[in-house]
Amino acid sequence: MNETLVDLSRLQFAATAMYHFLFVPLTLGLTWMLVIMEALYVMTGKQVYQDMVKFWGKLFGINFALGVTTGITLEFQFGTNWAYYSHYVGDIFGAPLAIEGLMAFFLESTFIGLFFFGWNRLSRAQHFLVTVLMAVGTNLSALWILVANGWMQNPVGSEFSFQTMRMEMTSFWDVIFNPVAQAKFVHTVSAGYVTGAMFVLSISAYYLLKKRDLEFAKRSFRVAAAFGFASACSVVVLGDESGYTMAETQQSKLAALEAMWETEPAPAGLKLLAGIDEANQRNTWELEIPWVLGIIGTRSLDTPLPGIKEIIARNRERVESGVEAVKALDVLRRDASDPQALALFEAHKENLGFGLLTRKYVADISQVTPEIMDKAAASTVPPVTPLFWTFRIMVLLGFSFIALFGAALWYSIKDSFAEKRWLLRWALWFLPLPWVASEMGWFVAEYGRQPWTIAEVLPTHLSVSTLSVESLYGSLAGFVGFYTLLLIVELYLMFRFGRLGPSTLGTGRYHWERQGAMQSA
Repeated sequence: MNETLVDLSRLQFAATAMYHFLFVPLTLGLTWMLVIMEALYVMTGKQVYQDMVKFWGKLFGINFALGVTTGITLEFQFGTNWAYYSHYVGDIFGAPLAIEGLMAFFLESTFIGLFFFGWNRLSRAQHFLVTVLMAVGTNLSALWILVANGWMQNPVGSEFSFQTMRMEMTSFWDVIFNPVAQAKFVHTVSAGYVTGAMFVLSISAYYLLKKRDLEFAKRSFRVAAAFGFASACSVVVLGDESGYTMAETQQSKLAALEAMWETEPAPAGLKLLAGIDEANQRNTWELEIPWVLGIIGTRSLDTPLPGIKEIIARNRERVESGVEAVKALDVLRRDASDPQALALFEAHKENLGFGLLTRKYVADISQVTPEIMDKAAASTVPPVTPLFWTFRIMVLLGFSFIALFGAALWYSIKDSFAEKRWLLRWALWFLPLPWVASEMGWFVAEYGRQPWTIAEVLPTHLSVSTLSVESLYGSLAGFVGFYTLLLIVELYLMFRFGRLGPSTLGTGRYHWERQGAMQSA
């Protein structure tokens, strides 16, 4: 196995995925912000609310167009860089992606067109319905993509067939209602809502600090504060559900996130901070809150969570069993009717993926030694330090968003936020942080799944295409260069139209500013 090939394939997919997810959260969040603003326009008929929908919709459109470009390229990589993965699990993994394209993406794209070009052709109620369906399509798109990703984390509703040498679907409904996928969906879209709310809140704060477009900015700020506070609270609450599903399905990831080397008496404590010594598999010091991790992970007071050392020991047994499954499978490839090989395979097939881990170290399964099995078992727990600290920074950001949106909502209720310059500066400087938190969330989810592409089924080192290292260097440089250019275009357009503000609409800006002044008087 060429480790450079695997590493470059992973790096290219990670780079394109993280570039793509710079655009996704804002798309998810802004759609529902537009729904709320247009609902206010339909109910009140005030020009300022229509201008809010049009202005924020213009920024949404810029972001959506660039997000589609990066997303299409990302999906093609499954066929170009991960050909064996696509062959091995394509019948299952491809189904939700196909539904996403046929159902959600076409719905989303159709109504986005009507949203931008239907203002003079549709009634208020009809255009509002278009905006709602656009938001629904955007979130449906996220649902099906996260169903596919959730299956990678928890491959339910499927089993391996030795006749076809592939994973085959046994229950489509189990794939759809996979608890990991559902938890990822609600957590991810809530994070997107936070991003959309922060975007509107920060730019509105900029206008208020500059003392311009005041009525527009005040109304936008209020909507963002209320929507953002609800969304930020949802992210934290729904994160609890993600922790529970992780404890049930990905215990090695949870143990790495918590730097939990030993199995602790139930209920386990939650480590806030720790000095991690991976070489000696211990923590030199810890700051811990008793009981919290056990309650989140098991929702009980008497169920223990396994530590890293116990997980490795348990997986060592699974590797040994998996080696027997691989040996039997090699025989069945030559003679599918061999009764002895079939009986041996059936006895060990649930650990087949663990046996395949040894092929990272030796091609011939008959040459696997106890030392190789030890290495394979140790590799089933991802590196602790990057996961531990990335997760904590993400959580800290989540609680800081609650604090900001809570303060913004409180002063919005008191109608004094426009005079709180410290609050407006806080909102402005927090603009990029939801993207930081989202990227960290995906790093935790995907890096924490290693060494698997499909958890406990298909190791990453077996999933890649047969490509030359030189071609990967070239395509990686091309992707990074092209995506960086798209990001520069996005930032340029966002800053340009953001600075110009609602005056770019050429509508009733001065009309509703006079309206606001008259109402204040």
